[in-house]
Amino acid sequence: MAFSILTNEVSDLCLGKPALSSLSLSATVGEALSALKRFGDSFLSVWSCDQHHRCNSPRSIKDNFAECKCIGKVCLVDVICFLSKEENLKNPGRALQEPVSLLLNSKVSGLVRHLEPHASLLEAMNLILEGAQNLVIQLHNPFTRKKLISKSTANSTLHNNREFCWLTQEDIVRYLLNSIGLFSPTPNHTIESLNIIDTESFFTVHYDDPASSALPLISQSLVKQTSVAILDADGKLIGEISPFTLNFCDETVAAAIATLSAGELMAYIECGDPPEDLIMSVKERLEERNLGPALDLIEEESGILSSSSYSTSSSSSDEEFGMGSGKLAGNSARVGRSPETIVCYPWSSLVAVMIQALSHRISYTWVIEEDGTLVGIVTFAGMIKVLRERLRPIV
Repeated sequence: MAFSILTNEVSDLCLGKPALSSLSLSATVGEALSALKRFGDSFLSVWSCDQHHRCNSPRSIKDNFAECKCIGKVCLVDVICFLSKEENLKNPGRALQEPVSLLLNSKVSGLVRHLEPHASLLEAMNLILEGAQNLVIQLHNPFTRKKLISKSTANSTLHNNREFCWLTQEDIVRYLLNSIGLFSPTPNHTIESLNIIDTESFFTVHYDDPASSALPLISQSLVKQTSVAILDADGKLIGEISPFTLNFCDETVAAAIATLSAGELMAYIECGDPPEDLIMSVKERLEERNLGPALDLIEEESGILSSSSYSTSSSSSDEEFGMGSGKLAGNSARVGRSPETIVCYPWSSLVAVMIQALSHRISYTWVIEEDGTLVGIVTFAGMIKVLRERLRPIV
């Protein structure tokens, strides 16, 4: 039975998923920001062609469908990290006119991979373990050839006259959890005994460190789908700066990253509306550093350019992870954006940690000792790896 699950087609996991919201590689950072804000998408797929013209023209039906590729994804955190650089804070208007390709250049290759809809779950798991975050799967298209031609200029979710969706690490972990009994007794083992606690390659800052020092760590944690832990002087976890929380903010938080401490930034992004005293601190410190244009960014909340290079499709809920910073939480069950830093313990079982991460829509869980000392982190990729290893003898 386990073998039959692994050979299931990935298209089975895509049922009900919406078509990808898209952005052309020719777009600007400002256009990407407009698309993200206007349609509320967590991520936009970036394609190698101009989906409004070449890849959706009637002629493209006769062309090679491989010519137009999704080459990456961007989110609000990418824009925030880009604007947080001092040279861009000095001239945010110019920064927003830069090509969106600059947001992709800071990422490692292979985060987004195309996979045929008839590929097996095993193939999808292997790509995840090679470093992929999102797999691009063609949706079964109900349109006839004639209808595809008529929709070519009106529906920008089409690429090569086909529609695609994301398949994420969360999708795969959720699918495996639904069949967890087939992996017995592994799911009941502790994460420590399974050796899936990453004790080395996770990111930390201290409460009083400048938030700007965490900027490269925020970018790296976005790539790894983790977070930046905030520690006290004794190495105890007191909160986090989460890319998934930042993705619910707006571009003005870039000024806060440039001027506040890590602990202050945690409080700034914790709630929907930042505390007034912290807003005043950001403004004062911007003035002290002669960053007047960034001050204008806060006060005007920038209308942000045109929006000609994005689509009107809504985003998949599978992309919308929500994770906040603040007090620690163990086995709570809140769904969506949470003001808690989710933790587990070395003696927690694998299945308990899987359920915990999935219920909070996050792709990782911090591992701490009883006294709050940070031990490491467990990720979706680690969970997939250990379950894949348990199946190796039968495939």
